[in-house]
Amino acid sequence: MKTWHGIRRFPFAVRLLMVNQFGVNTGFYLLVPYLATHLTEDLGLSAVVVGVVLGVRNLSQQGLFLVGGSASDRLGARGVIIAGCALRTVGFALFALGDGLAVLLAASVLSGFAGALFNPAVRAYLAQEAGERRAEAFALFQVFATAGALVGPLLGSVLLLVDFRASALAAAGIFAVLTVAQALVLPAREVVPSRGTVLADWREVLGDRAFLAFALAMVGMFTLENQLYLLLPEGARRATGWDGAAGPVLVLGTLAGLAFQLRLTRALGRRGDRARWIAVGLGLMALAFLPPVLVTGAGGGGPDGTADAVLRALPVLAGALLLHLGVMVAQPFVMELIPAFGRPGLTGTYFGIFYVVSGVAAAVGNAVVGRAMDAGRHGDAAWLPWACCALFGLASALGVARLRRLGTLPAAPDPAAPVTAREGRGDRDAQEARNAREIQEDRRDREVREPRKVQGGTPA
Repeated sequence: MKTWHGIRRFPFAVRLLMVNQFGVNTGFYLLVPYLATHLTEDLGLSAVVVGVVLGVRNLSQQGLFLVGGSASDRLGARGVIIAGCALRTVGFALFALGDGLAVLLAASVLSGFAGALFNPAVRAYLAQEAGERRAEAFALFQVFATAGALVGPLLGSVLLLVDFRASALAAAGIFAVLTVAQALVLPAREVVPSRGTVLADWREVLGDRAFLAFALAMVGMFTLENQLYLLLPEGARRATGWDGAAGPVLVLGTLAGLAFQLRLTRALGRRGDRARWIAVGLGLMALAFLPPVLVTGAGGGGPDGTADAVLRALPVLAGALLLHLGVMVAQPFVMELIPAFGRPGLTGTYFGIFYVVSGVAAAVGNAVVGRAMDAGRHGDAAWLPWACCALFGLASALGVARLRRLGTLPAAPDPAAPVTAREGRGDRDAQEARNAREIQEDRRDREVREPRKVQGGTPA
């Protein structure tokens, strides 16, 4: 229950964004995991065309995060979030209603660009609204995201009993509801944009070598987190001989997050700086890929009966739990750290470039893991992908530790005092007062140089 009490102490906008992320992940995972099957089996498209459609969706999202981040800084996160959800509504509806290649490509571009818009915008809005409690806010944000990633595939598998179109329309309906809800109740905030051009903003962030080094060091976190949906489910199926073994891998992490994420982040935030815990979390993620090798990398046949299958599942579940624990330790502090690299007016741009850099690096990492999986199957080296993942995590942990020792990462803020239920309103008022003072100071400084006022948060 501490998790739910912690949620109630945040401002309304933060709570709304948490629920929004649950809906975003539910709608996304309700559709996307089944899209390739629909394109090949239902529409009869070739593997090459399917690859193009899926690749266009991924490229539209990964390649345009920077656009979404800059739009958030310049136009206001609220309007960008609403626009992103509206675009994904249209994109997913096109997957349900269109069979032609042109329509499918349009659906891929729209749904991918939608993610590029609202992903950095949501995180920028959350970072600004949460104030000194960013780490806790991102911890709870991750809980809602993980829960949505679990509910989505389960709901999608049920709707597929009808057909793929029912699943796609349900996903589009979820994003339509999110669009309307945010347009009606998500508070608008005044935007104080940069005085220079967008290109100048990009050059400023790309010139932050400490930030770029940190983004590259995080390749391990993104690569290994993706293995919750690739290598670990495959390992669970190989170990147990049961096609449904991937379910417990995901359920375990969701339950652990609900029970421990908030209290873990609070406890760690009081004990040492955030860079230290990011390195520790990455180390735990690396260790997570060692236990499964005991049952997936030794060759031999499958399990001998139900009891043997259960025993063989335990090392894989232990690895999954370690991986979830590592993510729980590291991710909130990663999200808290990103805005601290630059000035508040570039928060969205920093998130956008972070996701571009780490996304490209993680794509390369995933290709390496996939190659190792293929080599392991054909070369009697089933341990190879697990070893690759462990090395990725170890390299990232050492990279962050090195940056910490060099002192190139932003200093941690003073730990926020514990907030009681009666104090919560006062803390929010104080934070709003600080935000108002910062806006007034920025406005006065801007009027001296360039007397111009920009209103943000435009509704969809």
